[in-house]
Amino acid sequence: MKKTLLATAIAGALGASAAAQAATVYNQDGTQLDIYGNIQIAYRSINNDDGNAEDDVFDNGSTVGFSGLHVINPGLTGYFKAEFEHDADEEKANGGLNSGDQAYLGLKGNFGDARLGSWDPLIDDWVQDPISNNEYFDVSDSSAAALKPFTEDQDTLYGTNDREGDKFQYMSPVWNGLQFAVGTQYKGDKEDADDGDIQRDDSNASFYGGLKYAVGAFSIAAVYDDLDNYDGEFANGDNYESGDQYGLTAQYTIDTLRIAAKAERYDSEQGDSDADFYALGARYGYAFADNFAGDIYGAYQYIDVEDGSNFLNGDDSANEIVGGVTYNISPAMYTFIEGALRDRQNDQGDGVAVGAVYSF
Repeated sequence: MKKTLLATAIAGALGASAAAQAATVYNQDGTQLDIYGNIQIAYRSINNDDGNAEDDVFDNGSTVGFSGLHVINPGLTGYFKAEFEHDADEEKANGGLNSGDQAYLGLKGNFGDARLGSWDPLIDDWVQDPISNNEYFDVSDSSAAALKPFTEDQDTLYGTNDREGDKFQYMSPVWNGLQFAVGTQYKGDKEDADDGDIQRDDSNASFYGGLKYAVGAFSIAAVYDDLDNYDGEFANGDNYESGDQYGLTAQYTIDTLRIAAKAERYDSEQGDSDADFYALGARYGYAFADNFAGDIYGAYQYIDVEDGSNFLNGDDSANEIVGGVTYNISPAMYTFIEGALRDRQNDQGDGVAVGAVYSF
């Protein structure tokens, strides 16, 4: 589930479990266990490759999660988080909890935060989310460009799910507004990339890192990821080098208004698949009679790709616009409506979505 601007502010003040309305099932002697989750059901109508609208009712990421912590000593806390997804729109047919979302364990304290497991890429959290961390439609990003440098099948090389796992990360404390994070994803020679299209001969550890600085209402973040685990050899003998990811985002918050700007690049080693992304985004928390009602948000992005890239299906540039509005029915329940214009051939990817979310 995507967080509203106000929910994010509450999370910072009260803790994530308070904002997500988690139920604390055990809290004694420095050990705490919470259960939380959400039901998300929506309707969407999106243009296909031929420009024809296709629609359905679908699950938008319904989740059940467990989190816990244990105070080892006053300066050191152990913690874990595990989230599982289910398809709420067709629960009976899909058999309940049928996939994982993220799971990790770690230690945090005065030294910072060390984490091991599976979670979103750092470039997603620090660079991409401030622009369009929406309910359904987001602007494109360098992760999507890296998926298909010279193939029509977007999932041939690797997917976001594969990038989220097998990671270790250290995040520093905040020193006078400055914070950094470094991490690695380790892939052993026993496992192939994603569905096996790229074969690994040796074990490998990738590198990613980021730097963030905040002063007052302004913050800036930069992230680099070498994508090194996705270099290798295809089954047909062709070699592939995935390239690198770079991103820079600046944001400024005024009361309930957040404005953000992004410059992001996928630098391909293949020579004809580079892609640059430049975006502006804004999110405003509106109210009626001093009662918070929801968010209004939108983003514009310009994409520039090298000749020969398949990311824009033959085009060398595109303008994307996404936007939406949420309305809070209660502190635990809200609705949303969103739309997207992708500037692709045959209006591919243009669409609308409307849905409801209940959090517990």
